[in-house]
Amino acid sequence: MATKKSVKVTLVRSLSGRGRKHIACAHGLGLRKMHRTVIVDDTPENRGMINKISYMLKFEDA
Repeated sequence: MATKKSVKVTLVRSLSGRGRKHIACAHGLGLRKMHRTVIVDDTPENRGMINKISYMLKFEDA
């Protein structure tokens, strides 16, 4: 059985003043407040959200 890959994502820039879709991507990843870290599965859907708001995030393989 293969183990799932994960990505550790931290919100480093504020959601204030961002577009509605960018805020929705952050919330979809589970990021609500700055400097909070979440671990999400490395799926194409999550990678797409990370790529869209990469300027607000710090991310690394978990």
